[in-house]
Amino acid sequence: MTATTITARRLITATGSVDFPVLHIAADGTLLELTSDPTSLAHESDTLTACFFDVHNHGALGHDVMHVDPAGLSRMQRFLARHGVANYLPTTVTASIDHTLRALDALADAVESTPAPSEAQPIGIHLEGPFLSHIKRGVHPPDELQQPSIELFDRFQQAARGHIVLMTIAPELVDDTGRAAALDLIRYTSAQGVRTSLGHSNATAEEARCGITAGATSATHLFNAMRALDHREPGIVGAILDDDSLFAELICDGIHVAPDLIRLWLKIKGPHRGILVTDAMSATGMGDGSYSLGDFDVTVANGRALLSEDLAAGKETLAGSLLTLDVAVANLQHFAHADLATATRLASHNPAAMLGRPTLTGIAPGTPVSLNRFNADNHLVATILRGQQIA
Repeated sequence: MTATTITARRLITATGSVDFPVLHIAADGTLLELTSDPTSLAHESDTLTACFFDVHNHGALGHDVMHVDPAGLSRMQRFLARHGVANYLPTTVTASIDHTLRALDALADAVESTPAPSEAQPIGIHLEGPFLSHIKRGVHPPDELQQPSIELFDRFQQAARGHIVLMTIAPELVDDTGRAAALDLIRYTSAQGVRTSLGHSNATAEEARCGITAGATSATHLFNAMRALDHREPGIVGAILDDDSLFAELICDGIHVAPDLIRLWLKIKGPHRGILVTDAMSATGMGDGSYSLGDFDVTVANGRALLSEDLAAGKETLAGSLLTLDVAVANLQHFAHADLATATRLASHNPAAMLGRPTLTGIAPGTPVSLNRFNADNHLVATILRGQQIA
C-alpha cells in the first residue's frame, strides 16, 4: 500500500463533524494528517463515519465462534468487514465447561493473530453465559448454566489468556448458601477491568440496581430475556432505563424489539448510552435452513432464527438474529428517525466508550484509518479498513 488521501463532503467524528475533510494516509494505513479543503473534494455528497464495532456476535456465513476453525473465522471476518465492521467481540454461548474452555482458547488465538487487510478484527471476547437466570435463559441450555463463581471465571479467563473483556451476568443469582454470588463476581471482574453487562435476568429493580452499584456498565440486548417492565415492579428493564450511567445494547431488527420501544430506548439511552448490536448467529448471511448456535440446533425461516427443539413443541424462542450492523443502522434511521450521525455513533463510538477503548473508533494521527462511506441517501457504499478500501 502506498500513501494516499481520502476525501468526502463530511466526516462525522466522536465529537462533531468536519466539512470537506482530506485524510492523508500513510503507507501503513495510519493517519498522517486531517485537513479541510473544499477544492480537493472527490466525493461530492458522501459522508465518512467511523467503522462499526459489534460487541455481541456469535457468527455468520455458517460459522459459529464456539466451533469455528481459523479458515472459517477468516471468512466470517471478511463478511463482517463488507458490512462495515472493523472490530468485534466474538461472543460465546452457554456450553459445557470443557467446551467453553476449548472455545476460549481458540478465540484467544484469533484475538492474538493479525487479520488479513480485508477482515474485521476480534479485539476481545464477550462471555455470554453460563452465569445466567434459568427463568430468562432464552436458548441457553439449562443443564449447563452455572452459579456465579470467581474460581470458574478465573478458569475461563486463563483459557482466554486474559482476553475476556465483557461478561453477561444475571445480577440476582446466589450460590447454594444464599450468598449474593453474582454481585461478588461483578465486583471481582470490574476490579480486573472486565466490563459486566446485565442480561438473561429475572432481577427485580432493586436486584438490578445492586448489580449496577457492584460495577455493571451495560445491559445485554435490552428487553430480550429480561423480566418484563411493570408499573409497580419496574424490574431490571426499569432499572436499566432509569440509570443514566448504564449503557444498553439493542437488537434493531424489528423482530426482537417493536419499533415503539426502539424509539423509547433511543430517547432514553441515545445518543451516548445506546449500543447497537447484532447478536448474529451462524445463519447470518445465509438462507433458510438448519444451523447451530453453540451446541443446539436452530431453524431459520422467514428472517427469524428459532430454537429447533422449542419449534417442534409449538413454541417460538428466538435464537440470536440474522442482523448485520449496517442494516441495524439503517433500521434505526427508519424506525426512530435517527440521523446518520446518531445511528452510526450507536454502532461505533458508544460500544468503544463502554469498553473504555475510544481510540478504536477515533480519528487521530498515528492510528489506523477505518471508515465507512455513506452516499447522499445514507446507504453504506464502501468500507475503508486500516487505510485500504475493501471490495
